[in-house]
Amino acid sequence: MAADPLPARTRTILAEITDMLVSVVGDEILLVGEITCATTFNDDLALESIEFVALAELLQQRYGPSVDFLGLLAEKDIDQILAMTVGELAAHIGRVTLADQACAS
Repeated sequence: MAADPLPARTRTILAEITDMLVSVVGDEILLVGEITCATTFNDDLALESIEFVALAELLQQRYGPSVDFLGLLAEKDIDQILAMTVGELAAHIGRVTLADQACAS
């Protein structure tokens, strides 16, 4: 049996993002299959702009204002936004929340 290549922290963040996506879009989002780090918001999940906004609100409620999803999107060009994966968001959350913890210490 192969070891899970994702660190526990990334798995936790991925699960939380998945729960938020189900909350925003509904259970039908799970029909696309398992949401992984390689799942794209555009091609795989077909998220609409209002759903991005709703997801951003849930992310800030869960992780705080430093996880600025809309700000992250604003830094990207249209091709980067269309290609963005759940894994990229999870990595962003991991970096920002670790930095917040370091500053709080």
